[in-house]
Amino acid sequence: MMRLYLPFFRAAKNRFFATRAQLKIVILATLGTLICAALYLLTFKSVSYFHSQSELGIILSMKIFQMAWITIFAMLIFSSMITGVTTLYLSNDNEIIVAAPVTLEELFRMRMLTTFLNTSWMMLLFSLPVFGAFGVVFKAGPLYWPLLVAAIPATAFTASGSAMLFVIVLVYLFPARRTKDIIVYLSICFGVFLYLIFRLMRPEDLVNPEKYGQFVEYMSAISNPAGFWLPASWTSNMLASYLLDREVDQLLLGLILLTPPVLIFCGEVLMARLFVSGFSKSQESFGGQHRFKEASWGRSRMLWIFRKESIAFLRDSKEWSQFFMIGALIIVYLYNFKVLPLERTFGTTYVANLIAFGNIGLSGFLAAALAARFVYPSIGGEGGAFYLIRTSPLSAARFFFYKYLFYLIPFTLLILVLISVSNHFLQIDGPMWWVSLFCALLICWTVVALALGFGAIFADYHAENRSAAMGPGSVFYFFCAISYMLVVLFSGVSPTYRLVRSWFRQGGMPLSDALLIGAWMIAMIVLSAVVMTLVCKRGIAALTPK
Repeated sequence: MMRLYLPFFRAAKNRFFATRAQLKIVILATLGTLICAALYLLTFKSVSYFHSQSELGIILSMKIFQMAWITIFAMLIFSSMITGVTTLYLSNDNEIIVAAPVTLEELFRMRMLTTFLNTSWMMLLFSLPVFGAFGVVFKAGPLYWPLLVAAIPATAFTASGSAMLFVIVLVYLFPARRTKDIIVYLSICFGVFLYLIFRLMRPEDLVNPEKYGQFVEYMSAISNPAGFWLPASWTSNMLASYLLDREVDQLLLGLILLTPPVLIFCGEVLMARLFVSGFSKSQESFGGQHRFKEASWGRSRMLWIFRKESIAFLRDSKEWSQFFMIGALIIVYLYNFKVLPLERTFGTTYVANLIAFGNIGLSGFLAAALAARFVYPSIGGEGGAFYLIRTSPLSAARFFFYKYLFYLIPFTLLILVLISVSNHFLQIDGPMWWVSLFCALLICWTVVALALGFGAIFADYHAENRSAAMGPGSVFYFFCAISYMLVVLFSGVSPTYRLVRSWFRQGGMPLSDALLIGAWMIAMIVLSAVVMTLVCKRGIAALTPK
């Protein structure tokens, strides 16, 4: 039975511990440690602030604690559903494994474990400093840590197991390839609904209790625990009870620890009864006939690349359907600025400009995250058809440049909308408007180039889908993009502050401040050009046969 797990663990070993990958692993481990430390410090500072206020602050910190558990649990369920369809029914090695002398129960346990590890490793790694900070702030004592270490993997395994059971039933009712689209649509609709409902509930009112007629009702409403029907609520309520009262709810602890083996047993039963029929349905052809037209290279080659990218993108429903989620994210993003109580809470233009400067980092982070999802795997997503690109009358450098332009256009439009609308809601005018627009566009253009360059360097042409093509290289890209953005933002704090201060005090732009902000802009342009050139050259070299 252990031989079933050897391909997964050997592939992980070769990916992370190969001889040429040792330096990369050291860099990733260092950056991962820094991110864990940053998450811990940020959570510690935030929870400490709430905890030091009053009883209301403690209740609000517990609500944040419960919200974090429920959000992570929901993300793991949908991630495991999409991954489970591929691993259980659409994996390339299924025909060999199904024909081998392996029982369906053993196959289910193997797919269950690999899906759990693939979808939950980041949650297991980065949630420990976040939830650990709560224990330090509340001075939970030594018993909190074994409870936390046991609860995190058990809850993650419950999410993966529930998703796998749902996948088996769903594939039994529908063909697997169609089921994959159904799961994507369900997750998108749920995400849009979750974002919009969360935003329309106006959570900013939680810190404004004077709006309520009865303060006791307000306290009672926000202190209610999350529903007991959700496994993530069992974990959050059990840990919250220990943080507040130093008591372990034995019933909730038993539910948390016993649910994973129960799900494994139920999955084995469903696998034995429903898998063969679902697997047979999943072996479907693409159907139909298609007449291919001869390509005329007399037209613009850039337009042909744009056409190819558009067709490949729209043909995969998992890619274009995520625009619904992105649209919801943009609505929530902009709505946050619209509901900021600037007049009541801040009352100064300086703070509004400070928020506008911080918005540069938020929009850059969003652009980097979207580039990691769409731009980074675009070259590896060519798969076995990449040889057609290499044998075409098109150089690797020009192909790389056309791909960059294709993705640069929508990302530029996105940043223009985010910066322009958010500055309008913040009532920003003067030099800060142009500084924020310049800086956000420069960051956007650079991170898109970094995503494409790292995607070419670490391209995986054998991945089953674009999501699977995002290996350790995507993490390395994201760390480098965040580091670049921090350099740009921190170096621009002083010249931007001086420029805005002079603008409001004197109504103009002194020559010294204009020279300082001009020198900073030129330095950032040079830095961006150097970073883009180095990464893109390495990416183009990786595409060129040696």
